[in-house]
Amino acid sequence: MPSAARSQQRAAYEELQTFSGVLNHIRTNYPDSVSYSELVAAAIRGVLRSLDPHSYYVSRADETKRNALERGELYTVGIALEDVEGAPTVLTVAPRSPAAKGGVLPGDRIVLVNDTAIAGLDIPTVELRLAGEKGSKVRLGVERGPRLDPDPFSVTLKRNPFEIRSVSIVRMVDSITGYIRLEEFMGKATDEMHDGLGKLRGWHAKRIILDLRSNPGGEVVSAVDIAGEFLQKNSVVFRTRGRKRDTDTTYITRHDGDFRDIPLVVLIDERSASAAEAVAASLQDHDRALLIGRRSFGKALMQTDFLLPSGDYIHLTVGHVISPSGRVIQRRYQGISYEQYLSFAGKSGAAQDTTTIYKTDAGRAVRGGGGIAPDIVVPLAAPLPVWWSAAADSGFDDAVSDSVAQTLAATPAARAAWLTAEDDWRAKLLPPFLTRVRTRLGVPAATDSLLDRRLARILAARTAEVRWGPEGREEFLIRNDRTIRVAVEQFPRLRELLTPSAATPAPKPGPN
Repeated sequence: MPSAARSQQRAAYEELQTFSGVLNHIRTNYPDSVSYSELVAAAIRGVLRSLDPHSYYVSRADETKRNALERGELYTVGIALEDVEGAPTVLTVAPRSPAAKGGVLPGDRIVLVNDTAIAGLDIPTVELRLAGEKGSKVRLGVERGPRLDPDPFSVTLKRNPFEIRSVSIVRMVDSITGYIRLEEFMGKATDEMHDGLGKLRGWHAKRIILDLRSNPGGEVVSAVDIAGEFLQKNSVVFRTRGRKRDTDTTYITRHDGDFRDIPLVVLIDERSASAAEAVAASLQDHDRALLIGRRSFGKALMQTDFLLPSGDYIHLTVGHVISPSGRVIQRRYQGISYEQYLSFAGKSGAAQDTTTIYKTDAGRAVRGGGGIAPDIVVPLAAPLPVWWSAAADSGFDDAVSDSVAQTLAATPAARAAWLTAEDDWRAKLLPPFLTRVRTRLGVPAATDSLLDRRLARILAARTAEVRWGPEGREEFLIRNDRTIRVAVEQFPRLRELLTPSAATPAPKPGPN
């Protein structure tokens, strides 16, 4: 054996001896009772945390509960979590889920589950604590706003089944513009997307908006197939690179996509992650779509589960996802603290990561730096205050919207008029809602013009759903979404914007 190898082997052996020594000192000297299994599990979690932010350990007991959840024997509340600066933070909220009904919002931090602090627990463990029997309740302690001066509140959610569809909305925005919203790349996402695109074609859509906002990602196969709907045969969707040769894979389309020639705009934001980022990057690199919105989350790693002899397993990163132009989508995590890494979510990464310029197929300049930057930026809307969630949990929004809905005619003409009646929304919905909040919650509920506009729009969407059903709500949301309006405005100059010389200034700031 070469001396270098022997030296490395001795070093590894000595390190293991050091670890064993620590365990023995704890066993013989620590005043409280702890088990070896607890210590080893904690050590494994620490080792994985030191590697990257997305590798984690799952105990056999947690895996048993996770399997029960997947079999439909347990139910949860409809939120996906991400660790942000050590706090379990809501990444996405499933539409019409208990969490959505309770007013939980992306960006909220979960600090208590059933009055028990969850600080230090990894995300999979916290997500499992949210699961339980059908009809049972879970009480969450939540923080919103700045970490140093948060607004705390609590919400009680009832665990009930809710429909999870990968494709949640398929509609025409106007006579020639189709819109399709993809919530995640899981389950039957590929089939649902293909069917949804087929509907848009049947409705004579001449151009399409694909909405990947708040899409947390999902399965690699679904990502490749869905990207392939818009690409030619043998187009590279993305590549993966890792230590082992079998991780190095180039994912390409297997046939010509049925929608490879249709004008396309893709919407992304700071909560578009993983497979959603990979698909957006691929369509951007191939000049196949214009990206509009905000920089994506910056998480794109290949991960695999490895079973341990104990029956536990680890979810380990084995590779990075690379876009067709060569961009590493995952934001930097080596050489910086865990907190620094998490602070880059939805933002450009470390300065040195943004200096390299990559080229799309047509020669447009794109940069790395963590996540995917859109071609056109649409600013954030006014944030919702903490008292909004307390009001939603108490049903104040439903009470006001339901009351106003009963005063509206159920006719198509009344529905069409409500879609753009912003003055009516504010006059009929805001005053009774704010009065109810201020008197029953005992808070000042101060607002400004931007917040008034957003609250009125949320309440008006609920009113549309009560009066004209889910389709009325969908039509309302699409008609009053600023990012969608910006997308529609870009179609006439799409070819120009996808050429190397095109300038793509951001729209003026305003509510989304």
